[in-house]
Amino acid sequence: MQQNNETRTNKSRTDATRSALLKAARRLFAEKGYAETSTPEIVKAAGVTRGALYHHFEDKLALFRAVITEEYLKVADEITASAKEMPGSAIDALQQGGRGYLKAMERPGRVRIMLLDGPAVLGQLEIDRIDRETSADALRLGLTEAMQAGEIETLPLDALTVQLSAMFDRAALAISEGDDPQDHLQVLDALLATLARH
Repeated sequence: MQQNNETRTNKSRTDATRSALLKAARRLFAEKGYAETSTPEIVKAAGVTRGALYHHFEDKLALFRAVITEEYLKVADEITASAKEMPGSAIDALQQGGRGYLKAMERPGRVRIMLLDGPAVLGQLEIDRIDRETSADALRLGLTEAMQAGEIETLPLDALTVQLSAMFDRAALAISEGDDPQDHLQVLDALLATLARH
């Protein structure tokens, strides 16, 4: 019985340390960017030892990869929640999902981590892989459902997902630089509506 308690305590401690590292790293990457953030700063902000950092992550790059993956997962959750908010057609769900994406990207530092530092640090291929395994899957599923329901034209799914994803990313970047979100939502809605079968 005591061994089970110790195992639980060790797991709790391990989870708490990993969580503290991710939280501290996320804050610093968001504020300063990847290049300007050092591992000693992360360790200090997390309140852990350098050994603890390297126990959980091979290096700063591995920690950044974990942070960015967590960001993509959170964005995917927000997209999915938004798409389900107002049941309607598949086009409606895609439009609502787009709103969820842009809302999720308003979190301070998220554009910098995901759209600026992510591709520069990890490379576009790695970012595309993370995106496919997390938030792009929500878009892909929405498009698949819309095609299967006959609501939108049947087009090559991978190409359509990539192009729409790039469109949403570019809108998020522009909004983060001061553009009016409503302008981008109006254009995105109109573009999605053009996919509808008439």
